[in-house]
Amino acid sequence: MKNDLAWEKIFEKYQILDKVQDNGHTLINSTNINEFREARLMTKFDHKSQLPKLFSDNNLSILPTSRGGYVIGAFDTFKNFNIDDVEVTRIEFPTFLESLDYRFITSESTAINCAFVTKILHDFLEEDNLLPTVSGRMSSSAFNFKINTLNNLFNVTVGNSQIEIDGGYEGDNSLSLIEAKNYISDDFLIRQLYYPYRLWNNKISKRVKPIFLTYTNGIFHLREYEFTDVEHYNSIILVKQKKYVVQEGTFNIEIIQEILNSIVTVEEPKIPFPQANSFERVINLCELLIQKEFITKEEITSNYDFDARQTDYYINAGKYLGVLQIGRDPVTNQIGCYLTNKGKQIFNVNIVDRQKEFVKIIVAHSAFKKTLELYFELGEMPSKNEIIYIMKSSNLYNVDSDSTYFRRASTIIGWINWIMKQIEE
Repeated sequence: MKNDLAWEKIFEKYQILDKVQDNGHTLINSTNINEFREARLMTKFDHKSQLPKLFSDNNLSILPTSRGGYVIGAFDTFKNFNIDDVEVTRIEFPTFLESLDYRFITSESTAINCAFVTKILHDFLEEDNLLPTVSGRMSSSAFNFKINTLNNLFNVTVGNSQIEIDGGYEGDNSLSLIEAKNYISDDFLIRQLYYPYRLWNNKISKRVKPIFLTYTNGIFHLREYEFTDVEHYNSIILVKQKKYVVQEGTFNIEIIQEILNSIVTVEEPKIPFPQANSFERVINLCELLIQKEFITKEEITSNYDFDARQTDYYINAGKYLGVLQIGRDPVTNQIGCYLTNKGKQIFNVNIVDRQKEFVKIIVAHSAFKKTLELYFELGEMPSKNEIIYIMKSSNLYNVDSDSTYFRRASTIIGWINWIMKQIEE
């Protein structure tokens, strides 16, 4: 990737590894970085998977210290999301609104607006009176903090670094600062919550709440965090989390049974059977292609929480289902993907009907249909050995070893679990 190559040259020219080894850190500025590639692109790592190879291989990370300055060291800058199951609360959408459609949310700002008008934010933040007050780019002001390294704590001094707040909402008792994403990830960069928190915690007397909002496939997932030690970057803890979805039609076990009974099994496509355990991510990749008709593989890996292998896996999973197609960018000639007509049709209906269509295209494939039927018969997920037996009788393309069957069985388990989760919610 371009970032990897550019950082290799920077590390060599400025002897980054030697300086970090000798001093525990090194400073660099945007002028130095711009010699090789635009600093804005070279320093934006929202997730651990996006770190350049030299950073990840040496447990390094980078933080801004001013409007053009950065510090590189073995810093613990990311936090994993809690993966506990979260109950979903159903909410009503204001029927009089015509300028906002919750079915077609294609940006973080629209997701926040939707969460506000539906009073999701009011409920989650426990504020009856809530108004939008601060957002956009601003200066962080000056402050110091401690951050965990491999061996000890390191002191960082920040002087007017640029920050961006996706949404700030003030109520009677608190100011909530929202970082929003419209894609799924495993972790996040703590700085996106910490720098805005430090700015406003010094400015106002009310409690400042760092909030992370994720919107994908109709679900608003809100997480409230707290820094138990204001001056310690890694003192972040999860206070609470909650999911919301706009109330629509019903999705029950009878609907799944009806789909199973009526679906016509398709012939297996002459492409590899999917190795993509999270069906939520398959859907999310399709959602991103609604916003941008064509995305290159490099863009997916650079901008979202996918490593290069996952990018291939999830594109191929979408192709297997007939909702994605692989092509080349007519300008750059880079390989990427786009939604097929079938994919576009699925996203042109309400969210409950969308889920039904996804169930249909999954169980149209014999291995998934037979596994789901056995699930209902047993009352639980079949064992991997039972699933592999089904797979071996389903005429899968180019799956010929027991180890491959075993790995691909995880995809079936993941996708069947996704189907069952729709019923439970």
